[in-house]
Amino acid sequence: MAFSAEISRTNPTCLLFLVDQSKSMAGPFGGEQGKNKAEGVADAINRLLQNLVLKCAKADGVRDYFHVGVIGYGTEVRPSLAGTSNDQPLVPISAVANAPLRLEQRKRMVDDGAGGLVEQSFRFPVWFEPTSGGKTVMNGAIKMARVILSDFISTYPGCFPPIVVNLTDGKPTDANPLDAAVDLKALKSTDGNVLMFNAHLSSSPAPSVCFPGDEALLADKYAKLLFRMSSILPPKLMSAARDEGYPIVGPARGFVFNADLVAVIRFLDIGTRVSPGR
Repeated sequence: MAFSAEISRTNPTCLLFLVDQSKSMAGPFGGEQGKNKAEGVADAINRLLQNLVLKCAKADGVRDYFHVGVIGYGTEVRPSLAGTSNDQPLVPISAVANAPLRLEQRKRMVDDGAGGLVEQSFRFPVWFEPTSGGKTVMNGAIKMARVILSDFISTYPGCFPPIVVNLTDGKPTDANPLDAAVDLKALKSTDGNVLMFNAHLSSSPAPSVCFPGDEALLADKYAKLLFRMSSILPPKLMSAARDEGYPIVGPARGFVFNADLVAVIRFLDIGTRVSPGR
């Protein structure tokens, strides 16, 4: 059965994020005040990386169940995660754990145990910085992802299929990325084809559409393009989405449209919810 390979230190999988860093990412999420889209996406990715580190932490240290990377595309297309470079676009999760760019002191409200809330300070590791500028060169980012994942699968041919998550708020400006996405998804390990998920980031208060099974639910032509670029959720991730309360009927795509920050965080969690083994 496809998408059933155990994720282990000798057979890791890969998570690769493609992040729109164009000028429009300086805009707000759905009219919300506070963080702009670039900042919100950076926070979501940093939070996910921290959760992956914790998931992989064992008594003997952080085990390399995952190799991770971020490709930013805006003014240029380049690896943008701390510790990565053009020569090394992916790093094992233990390297991520050991080398954040910095630890920020942040505050959050938590339950005080007496029915109220109290402010609590916490340390927030940062591996990926927000930035915005230039155009939406999505096609170039997807082509770079294909090269990176082809090399990864050559090294780990039996891996749980790599997962690519593309986060964007606008239309591609370099070329239609559909063919590049098809080529990317054609890559496969012995356990199945590469999975590509897409999130359209909101600039309006309109309702979001999460994990649709039919592009007729989408009125925006660029949303339909991202839908077609997206993989059908495999059973494990379909179950995760249902567990989170999404009313999925039949095959659903790994795609969310008009997503606000909360939807992006939930989408990243569901879209990358694979369990490591030993």
